[in-house]
Amino acid sequence: MHARILIVDDDPSIGEVLELFLRAEGYDTRIAVDGSDALVVFDEYQPHLVLLDLNLPGIDGISVCRSIREFSGTPIIMLTARTDPQDIIHGLEAGADDYVEKPFNEQILSARIRACMRRPLPTASNSLIVGDIEIDLRGHTVTRDGKPISLTPLEFELLHTLASRPTEVFSREALLEQVWGYQYKADTRLVNVHVQRLRSKIERDVDDPKIVLTVRGVGYRAGETRSA
Repeated sequence: MHARILIVDDDPSIGEVLELFLRAEGYDTRIAVDGSDALVVFDEYQPHLVLLDLNLPGIDGISVCRSIREFSGTPIIMLTARTDPQDIIHGLEAGADDYVEKPFNEQILSARIRACMRRPLPTASNSLIVGDIEIDLRGHTVTRDGKPISLTPLEFELLHTLASRPTEVFSREALLEQVWGYQYKADTRLVNVHVQRLRSKIERDVDDPKIVLTVRGVGYRAGETRSA
């Protein structure tokens, strides 16, 4: 079965180019031209990934992203022609996994789609405990006191990467390679924003984190970790 990608862009020429390119890559595609249409098509189509333009008429892309994140962890890649870094950060904070600037390079876009949709690596361990949360590696769930914590697949992989090597401090560049699959220099804001989102879900006090720790001038590491 072909992976399904929902393209959300109000520019028909861009939508057509993306659809031709993605179908040539072996994906099944649907197009939505505005925010309201995107949410309806998402519900009907159940895509494996969404390519989402930020600048949409009516309901904008950031609002669409937030709405999807209320009930789904489906990977979202923003397509943006905006040059203001704050617009990109707002999109990431709304729950997007990654972004690609227009005009986009097809090879880069293809690589980022594959990275977002890649299968999780198998693990020999069943679960890990970091601080007061338990990570079920096979079930892809995170719980505290038996109560589930809802994470997107990317947030889960970020937490898993840190917890699986608890004595290691990961630079932001290393996390981009391990979690996002980048093999080249990329925007480390992706890491910073997603660490903040992850902390907002798993830390009891985001100002005094115990699970994802900052090592100043280097990067991030997991807090006290053990096998369950």
